[in-house]
Amino acid sequence: MGESQLSGKVALVTGASSGIGAATARALAAAGAAVAIGARRADRLQELAEQIEQAGGRVLRLDLDVTDERSAVSAVQRTVDELGRIDVVVNAAGLMLLGPIVDGSTEDWRRMMTTNVLGLMYVTHAAIPHLVEQGSGDVINISSVAGRTAKPGSGVYNASKWAVNAFSESLRQEVTAKGVRITLIEPGAVDTELNDRITDEEAKAASKKSYDSMRTLHAEDVAAAIVYTVTQPDHVAVNEILIRPTDQPTP
Repeated sequence: MGESQLSGKVALVTGASSGIGAATARALAAAGAAVAIGARRADRLQELAEQIEQAGGRVLRLDLDVTDERSAVSAVQRTVDELGRIDVVVNAAGLMLLGPIVDGSTEDWRRMMTTNVLGLMYVTHAAIPHLVEQGSGDVINISSVAGRTAKPGSGVYNASKWAVNAFSESLRQEVTAKGVRITLIEPGAVDTELNDRITDEEAKAASKKSYDSMRTLHAEDVAAAIVYTVTQPDHVAVNEILIRPTDQPTP
């Protein structure tokens, strides 16, 4: 991997064992950044690390559970200690456990809110002082079109992503004058493993039918949007990217 706009930069990517997280780690490494990749599935991380290294990139594997604040703090500190700094944080860890509110699974709700909201907050809280201190950096929060429009069968997922949007905008106002950029990436339907993890069978079938009806986004499409964002000049802040499949007419 040769010189590029991200040479000398360090990125931490959560949820890096699959989907948007894995694609983003590969894309940032290809753009010249050293990448710290965090997730719970060590075997998947090992495979990704080998891919990045074979392509000439620098990578640090992190055993990271974003729902554990101590784990989040440790991941950020290891990134700084072993890679020298931190410039980009991509909060890609997330769950999409669709299902009704009435008679819905409160365990699914807990898992989703803890991962999608608190996990993102824990990692951001640990990393943001480093970015503020150096007067530069990017926090990229993966939200969703579901963070803009609520609909039946995804109410708690909607709530988790609306929380991400509100948190991100408030943080943006706190740190933008300090040179730190906060960006929301709001994908529509993306071909990842999220659908496979839905526990409500009716919701899973409906989601699969919806995805099968269109040419979905690929994780690499979202990763390309993230690379675009973090390679803008320092005076340019891309605060929000809504990216849907061309074929997706509804949220």
